[in-house]
Amino acid sequence: MKKILLYALFLSLAVCSYAQETYLATEELPDLIQCLPAPPQKGSPAFKYDVKRYQWGKEQRKDPARAEMAYKDALWTYDALLGQFASAFGLVVSKEGTPQIWKLMETSLRTIDQIRVAPKAYFHRIRPFEYFKESTSTGEDDVLRGEGSYPSGHTIRSWLTALLLSEINPASANAVYKRAWQYGESRVVAGAHWQSDVDASRVAASIGYSRLQTSPAFRAQMSLAQEEFRRLAPAVGQRGREFFVSLEEAVPDAILEIRYFGTYNFVGKRIDGYLAPTALLTREAAESLKAVSDEAMQMGYRLKIYDAYRPQCAVDHFVRWAADVSDTTMRRYFYPDVDKSLLFEQDYIMEKSGHTRGSTVDLTLFDMTTEKEVDMGGTFDWFGNESHPDYRGVTEEQFANRMILRKLMLRHGFKPLESEWWHFTLEKEPFPDTYFTFPVMN
Repeated sequence: MKKILLYALFLSLAVCSYAQETYLATEELPDLIQCLPAPPQKGSPAFKYDVKRYQWGKEQRKDPARAEMAYKDALWTYDALLGQFASAFGLVVSKEGTPQIWKLMETSLRTIDQIRVAPKAYFHRIRPFEYFKESTSTGEDDVLRGEGSYPSGHTIRSWLTALLLSEINPASANAVYKRAWQYGESRVVAGAHWQSDVDASRVAASIGYSRLQTSPAFRAQMSLAQEEFRRLAPAVGQRGREFFVSLEEAVPDAILEIRYFGTYNFVGKRIDGYLAPTALLTREAAESLKAVSDEAMQMGYRLKIYDAYRPQCAVDHFVRWAADVSDTTMRRYFYPDVDKSLLFEQDYIMEKSGHTRGSTVDLTLFDMTTEKEVDMGGTFDWFGNESHPDYRGVTEEQFANRMILRKLMLRHGFKPLESEWWHFTLEKEPFPDTYFTFPVMN
């Protein structure tokens, strides 16, 4: 009787909550009580797996970056949700900037939000943090306590978001589905949901999405959203590109070895946003680098460029990689002495990079006589004290070589980074507060 009364209460709340515009009424949507299996029973193999995943989630909280992601993913607003997909989608979705996409997303999410109410009340599953008499990592205890855990509303929203955004921009599908998967896992990390809640919720979102397709109003708005994206995407994708030049043209004597276009880098894969093995810099930085190159040539050297402008999506790729502490494919080559879980704490990986402002370059010297890179006593992108320019564990010759590069760059207006001998930023960079997003391409 208690379950029936609670079920009726949630249904009455649903009528009030969804009085705003929707594409379909509650009674027009599939009934998840009939569609989904009941949540796992205590003592069953599936429940034991849920418990195992809960412990996994608690371990994930020890990673500051993953804990922060779970916190952001817990925010229960459409603005916060869509903000987490902006990088993956390739466009910031907002009521003012993208009104047609916003209307589609808001109305679709509001419509499908309805399907979670009935099963939550009917199954009324206890949440994991309550079951273990612990707390969520996101401070949601008071809001969630007593509310059914099955299915997960956050996961339904995030998976539906990925389905919708990938229909608007099919090129973003890989990135948005990956982010949606992480979003669902965030509910396990937070201790707010069991893994089986999350798994069922992705199916629930897909059921709701398929039903949306039958709504003429939804299809009409989807067309408007797709048209708006096609109109805005080219401008967004290349915004700021007119202030940049290719180093192949601006510094023709330089050798380009763009590590993030290939797989020999600390991630072990081509990095998002690198569409060609080229290097871009702001015009001002490129002019100063040309002066460095000219002087280096007189000394018998050429510049060898590893990286220059770096789009924000590449930085986001680094952040995602660092959050996955199990991926240590390239550890022996770049960070054998550093615990990957400490990369954020020790500032090896950060959410923003000076490279994205367009006036920072990573480089070394190439000896034209020996036809080899100059021995700097360490490799590019090595995570460790050995990369500090003033590290005295190298030989006198290696230290002197670092100083040759450093003095060349300083004479032509670049400032060094005290933790990386190869990293220099134009002192008077033209865009000190702008982080660009267009890809590296010819």
